[in-house]
Amino acid sequence: MASKAVFRTAVSRTRKPLSTSSRLGDVLSIAEEQGLFRGGRTLTVRGRMPSALVAQAKKKTGIQSDSKLIEAALANIAVADDYGEWLLAQRGTVSKDIDLEF
Repeated sequence: MASKAVFRTAVSRTRKPLSTSSRLGDVLSIAEEQGLFRGGRTLTVRGRMPSALVAQAKKKTGIQSDSKLIEAALANIAVADDYGEWLLAQRGTVSKDIDLEF
């Protein structure tokens, strides 16, 4: 639970569009509810990123820590809604002969 509080503090330090703040807060809350922040911080994840990408992500989220930024990005991927992908996969599954009129 401490990680959620850390994120909330890190996210609220700078001004940013409400939608970004709200969406990031929702993602972190869902990840917390799913238990994705449980356990120790034992895994190190590293990568080389374009500085403009990192700077824009930090500006948009308000997160200044590289580790917290990566954690937020991974949480966003982990709890992402797959509705769009599912919807596209449904294309052509309903018979054209079906009567949809009321």
